[in-house]
Amino acid sequence: MKIIREKTALDELKELAKEDYVSMIKAVIDIEKEIMAVGGELNADEEMLLLDDGSKQKDLWGINIEFEKPRSEWIVFDSLINVRPRNHNITRAIENPEIRQKIVEIVNKLVS
Repeated sequence: MKIIREKTALDELKELAKEDYVSMIKAVIDIEKEIMAVGGELNADEEMLLLDDGSKQKDLWGINIEFEKPRSEWIVFDSLINVRPRNHNITRAIENPEIRQKIVEIVNKLVS
């Protein structure tokens, strides 16, 4: 697992993905710090890595990046860590379109 703070090559993500899923990688995005953790077996693993690094729970959202899809469709907004009734998100999907858009921007900024 690793925290990505700066532009990273897509090939590096694909290399990390080989350990678990091959054609996709799990990621957790900190929408406040605009960083992401990747490479865990579960989004909860990456979530813990970011929490240990000082991120706040309310800013963390889980996704999957599917390499075989076109870049415009490669982010899947689905993770168990997204279930947060307190934050008005009662499903595994990220329901807020503004949060989804922010995640797309962060991922596109960090992955070349």
